[in-house]
Amino acid sequence: MAWWLWAIGLAVAVSNVTNPFLLLTALCVAALVVLSRRGSSPWAGSFRLYLWLGGFIVLVRAVLHVLVGLKFGGAVVLPLPEVSLPSWAAGINLLGDVRLGGLVGAVTEGLRLAVMIACIGAANSLANPKRLLRTLPGALSEIGSAVVVTISVAPQLAESVQRVMRARALRGDTSRGIRAVPRVALPVLEDTLDRSLMLASAMDSRGYGRRREVGGARRALTAACTLGGLLASAVGIYGVLDATTPGWMGLPALSLGIGLSLAGIWLGGAANARSTYRPDPWRGAEWLTVACGAAAAVAVQFVRRTDAASLGIPLDPLGVPALPLLALAGLLVAALPAFLTPPPPPPSPRGAAASRPLPAEVHP
Repeated sequence: MAWWLWAIGLAVAVSNVTNPFLLLTALCVAALVVLSRRGSSPWAGSFRLYLWLGGFIVLVRAVLHVLVGLKFGGAVVLPLPEVSLPSWAAGINLLGDVRLGGLVGAVTEGLRLAVMIACIGAANSLANPKRLLRTLPGALSEIGSAVVVTISVAPQLAESVQRVMRARALRGDTSRGIRAVPRVALPVLEDTLDRSLMLASAMDSRGYGRRREVGGARRALTAACTLGGLLASAVGIYGVLDATTPGWMGLPALSLGIGLSLAGIWLGGAANARSTYRPDPWRGAEWLTVACGAAAAVAVQFVRRTDAASLGIPLDPLGVPALPLLALAGLLVAALPAFLTPPPPPPSPRGAAASRPLPAEVHP
């Protein structure tokens, strides 16, 4: 949970930033923390996939700017003919001369989204989603299980592919390309099915999904609190966004909705019979991690209120962006968990259990 809150704070910090210096600093901070504190789990190596996804997003954003983007600013870097669409297409023009200012703006906007995705990828690489499931309330256990399965399916498939490829290499099968796809896909699907059956058996043996007997009055109260909380929250959000509504439709209605929703979650969790074995402690390292992520978000938001222009890049005319020291310091503070938190436990050596001598028999 601490790693996810840290990543959310870092993503919030860069959500309103187009300054490439700050964006690259946040990306380096996320990469540093991942390289320093990721473990040996299957999902620990998924950060590079998020980096590739971010690079693809930047490329797509630049291509879309060349095709249908608003061309403005500076020198022409790519002269192209312009194609005007009819009036029913809202006057959109295809292609046209690509100018430096507009292209740099498109790249920085794509880079902002790429860095936010990298922050979420860092949390996915650092945090164990199965341990995160244990911290959810009982009423959200089914939803949490679906989310955990969704997050961990890609790393598990990647691990299965690596294991199958290693087995093929040991057997001398070095075929690659389209011809090797059937030989890899079938063992991967079989391995996935075997894991699913083992997980289902383990969950059934531990009594997962069984519920306590709850009276009708308690079920009605739970439904009323949940439904009333959702309706009050919707009214409260509308009141906060619309300044013309009465005062009671803003924060009071939103606070009431949040309170009723929490009460519904607490009442619904009482029907879920589950026990926690060895709960994860929350100590100083967790508080430090969350505080570092929050410090980055607070520093950037403070700069946004005092000097918002320094968080962007001047495009027309194109110039070198300023470097707000407070925002930079906040992002550097987010890198402290790479040094001040305990390192993950080392992976157990393979074959250690097999090579360990058996204990001698003890006779009375």
